[in-house]
Order: sequence, then C-alpha cells, then structure tokens
Amino acid sequence: MSFHDMSFTAIDGGPLPLSNFRGKAVLVVNTASACGFTPQYAGLQKLWTDYKDRDLVVLGVPSNDFGAQEQGDEAQIRTFCQRNYGVDFPLTAKVGILGTKAHEFYRRVVTELGEDAAPRWNFHKYLLDRGGELAGAWPSKIVPSSRELAEAIEAALARP
Repeated sequence: MSFHDMSFTAIDGGPLPLSNFRGKAVLVVNTASACGFTPQYAGLQKLWTDYKDRDLVVLGVPSNDFGAQEQGDEAQIRTFCQRNYGVDFPLTAKVGILGTKAHEFYRRVVTELGEDAAPRWNFHKYLLDRGGELAGAWPSKIVPSSRELAEAIEAALARP
C-alpha cells in the first residue's frame, strides 16, 4: 500500500485523498496554532508559494496531541492560519497523531521508519516523493527554510 492509497478529511470537511497528489512531492506537517513553532506556518507558506508550480504540495495536518496546542475547531484553525500567516496551502481536519487514535498516515510512518521517526511535537515534517514513498523526515526544530529540507525537496522533485 502506497501513501497515495490513504486519505485525510480536508479542513472544509470534504475528502482529501493523497492520490490527488500523485506525481507531486508532498510535505506533510503536523501543525498547531498555539505552539512555539507556530511561526513556521510563514515558512511553510513560502515553500508552497515557491514550489507549488514545480509540483510540491505542502499539507498541514492540525493536531491537538502535543500540549493541547490546537484546541480550536476547523473553522477557527483555517481562519487563524489565513489571518496570521496567509496560508492557502491545503489543510486537513484535525487528526490524532499518537497512539491508538493516530491517523493511518502516522501509523504507517512508524511502521516504515520505526518509533524514532514518530512525531515528538508539532511541526514534524515528512516528505513524500512523486511516487508516494517516504523521502525524508525532520523534527520540529528543522525550519521550512533550512538548507537540509530544501535539498531534500529539490531531490524529490528531480525524480520522475
């Protein structure tokens, strides 16, 4: 099973299958509105703006699992992101990231990469290549503008 076989619910309530992004690289980031890393939304928006025409999708995945830092509902999250950071990249509805309530995406990451690759906090990043396979994982402290992340994105986009 490829990551493209998985689906989220969009922040507006509609289906958001990862198969919509087949042939594109996807940066999946678990997010929260009241976290010390929340300003990374600005960098994620810049990545989206800079790379969307080259087939990178930034996908924000709100979760309240770390420090209860995403307590709002989907409408509040969307408004917060748009108003404060100009976010127009796709966002999912809130999901579980940890334990038995973890979304299938996060359970699969742990299955493939091991427990050490599970998110430890908000703004953990996973890159899927154009074929829907994991191409990398970065902890919260790696900012969207980091050279390390840019190089991985460029490499993922260079692959067919």
